[in-house]
Amino acid sequence: MTFAFEQLLLGAAAECGAPMADGGGPGKAARRGLFALTALAGALLAVLVAVAFGVLFWSINDLRDANLAERHSVAAENQARLVDNLVLDVETHQRGFVISRQPVFLQAWDVSQGHFPAQAQELVSISTSTAQRSLAQQIAQGGESYIRDYSTPVINMAQRGDPRASSVAVTLDGKRRVDALRSLFDRYTTTESAALTAREATTDSDAQHATIAAAVGIGASVLLIAAYSGYMTRVVVWPVRRAARLATQLAEGDLTARMPRTGAREIGQLETAFNTMAGSLESSLEQAQEAHRRLRLLYDAGMAVGTSLDVAQTARELVRVAVPRFADFATVDLAVSVLQGGEPASGDGSPLRRVAREGVRDDAPLDPVGGSVQSALPVPLTGRSGSGAMFVRDLRTSTAWQAGNRQEAGRVLDYGMNSLIIAPLFEQDLLMGAVTFWRGHGSKPFEKEDVADAEELASKAAVAIDNARRYTRERETALTLQRSLLPQQLPEQPAVQIAYRYLPTGTRAGVGGDWLDVIPLSGTRVALVVGDVVGHGIHAAATMGRLRTAVRTLADVDLQPDELLTQLDDLVIHLPRAYESTTGELGATCLYAIYDPISRRCSLASAGHPQPFVITPDGAVTAVSGHAGPPLGVGGLPFETTEVELAEGSVLALYSDGLVHSRELDLGQGLDRLRQALASSAESLDPAGSVGSLDAVCGTVMDALLAGPPADDVALLLARTRALSSDQVVTWDIPADPTFVARARALATEQLEMWRLEEPSFVTELVVSELVTNAIRYGSSPIQLRLIRDTALICEVSDGSNTAPHLRRARIFDEGGRGLLLVAQLTQRWGTRHSTTGKTIWCEQALHTPGQEQ
Repeated sequence: MTFAFEQLLLGAAAECGAPMADGGGPGKAARRGLFALTALAGALLAVLVAVAFGVLFWSINDLRDANLAERHSVAAENQARLVDNLVLDVETHQRGFVISRQPVFLQAWDVSQGHFPAQAQELVSISTSTAQRSLAQQIAQGGESYIRDYSTPVINMAQRGDPRASSVAVTLDGKRRVDALRSLFDRYTTTESAALTAREATTDSDAQHATIAAAVGIGASVLLIAAYSGYMTRVVVWPVRRAARLATQLAEGDLTARMPRTGAREIGQLETAFNTMAGSLESSLEQAQEAHRRLRLLYDAGMAVGTSLDVAQTARELVRVAVPRFADFATVDLAVSVLQGGEPASGDGSPLRRVAREGVRDDAPLDPVGGSVQSALPVPLTGRSGSGAMFVRDLRTSTAWQAGNRQEAGRVLDYGMNSLIIAPLFEQDLLMGAVTFWRGHGSKPFEKEDVADAEELASKAAVAIDNARRYTRERETALTLQRSLLPQQLPEQPAVQIAYRYLPTGTRAGVGGDWLDVIPLSGTRVALVVGDVVGHGIHAAATMGRLRTAVRTLADVDLQPDELLTQLDDLVIHLPRAYESTTGELGATCLYAIYDPISRRCSLASAGHPQPFVITPDGAVTAVSGHAGPPLGVGGLPFETTEVELAEGSVLALYSDGLVHSRELDLGQGLDRLRQALASSAESLDPAGSVGSLDAVCGTVMDALLAGPPADDVALLLARTRALSSDQVVTWDIPADPTFVARARALATEQLEMWRLEEPSFVTELVVSELVTNAIRYGSSPIQLRLIRDTALICEVSDGSNTAPHLRRARIFDEGGRGLLLVAQLTQRWGTRHSTTGKTIWCEQALHTPGQEQ
């Protein structure tokens, strides 16, 4: 079929006067031959396919019209049945009301006769022919006449109690009217059914015609496409594929690849050009290979060596570049101090450690990686080049090398090594180590020209190793500073269970200023803090330490989250003045949250930091909705406190933006991934509330979001909330009456007896007396006394005054000034916290557990 198709095209081209390559030589006629045949074949195929699909589309359109008419007939017939049912409903409900006088029939009758006009008009509008429309109009008029002239008067007579409503004459009149309407309905549906049957027959006929047309059109198209594809495959694809295969062989280095000379139209020109190019490459490639090899080696070394700031990795990159392109074996030995980021020891004979080894075989008699080696650089000066590299062309004839390496010379020679170059790793007059290149096993020995390449490789590696050494020193310094400034161990809290992860960045930017903290507050409350200082390095870590200290200091004052961030913002604004010469502009973000296990409410404020997530006890994960204020250091803008109520066992997830944001990860996508990771790991939380399950969630989340070393510092803090039971907290309202102080002491003593805390009863009685007396004397209503029993006994007295008490030493004849001094001496801790409604003075007494020493 393909050959016949080609002959048809050739004949058409000949009649059209298209020049052939066979008759016109290799000139313009040959160049135009393949193009003319392809264009003619494409045009013929397009015309035939268009005709076939035109017939198909015509048949489909005919079928669509028939289906549309059929749907109209079905709709008209259904509407006729609906109108008929409405007439029947009017008659039935009318008769039911006349017989039973029940209002329910009258209501149904109202609905049916009210719907009839609209539905009858709809039947007229959707009728499919003039005759049917006339019948529909007669039905509408007859139905309205029935309702108006018969049914309505009968209903009215029945409502008046007229006995004629149920008389035989009236009933027969109604039957006659209904029978007339039903006769019209029967004529309508019979005519429409006949039309529907005719249309269904037409639809079947059209479908058969469309199927035949589709089969013929598709079959003809498939045959034409197959013929055209076969023609293009034989004339174009096969020759081009052959050319591509040979071009691939040529690109892979087989310069003997040649195309057979067929001379068929443009393909012949392609064959000639390909063979000419292959011959030219074969003659010139050998001349440039050596120069290109050297340049490529140095270029690859510049690109591959020093990709990381890791000393050992840089050494491994060097030997991988050198083997097997430059040497059969290569080793790198460095001073131990260089590996630790320090300065190398001066002088020859310094201890070295092998950090990299590569070879074409694994059984070479060379010291393994990690072992100590003796430096081979101290050799006679005659064996060195001007830059200090040692070159031995023939190891078997070099007595100087054999004398300086008696222990390994025999093993190396027996293995088959024949030549070596040892290049020192110098940077800024510091000798950090050496790189050794070996050849053997039948390879050509090194020549003097290779020494320059070895020195260039060593020079590039020395710069990268020195950069990595300096980075290692600076990173270790910054990490040490950062670890010393971060909390070594978060304290256990009665309010929350804590689990956390902190990962410093693994990039060249150095450690950052992320931090997290858990701060105990008065009244069994706890503060949760996550922050991030802009920048990386030692200065960022130092600034982080100052901010963390400032947050802990401000937390001891018991400030609200928005007030604390305002004070911290002012501190950051003044930081750049002290660091102007080194750090320039500074900034930071911080999230400060306070959780109260008594009210189970969490108050938090954000300074440009992402809002936390909450994992509810049923496993749902929601983001805390609140306004994130400006970052610290902007100044002049307020911060807002958001309050949320947390069920006992909820998990509050605080994190730094390094966990959810990077160059490859958009912040919105990162938050979605964190939400999914928290949701999937929430199932592993232990309902009993063990710390181990919370720590496992930390690890699961970090593994899910971090595929490799983080691009920025990452902090994650999970806090599972606890709640104090009602029998651990008791609160009394105290009237502003000095005579009620004795009653307050009695209430506190009775409560301690209920808690079986006899030991602190005396001290608590004194503390309650002093604090309640001060609140009544110097404060204002309302006054409250609250006792909290947990790991410590906490006594709190609140009043509506904002005056702050001051601890002072009373003189001999002073009547006051001894109350707070007494409280401070008798209790473990005491303090004051302010709120929007006043202040609270609190104090704590340590409680002895059963296993604790008395």
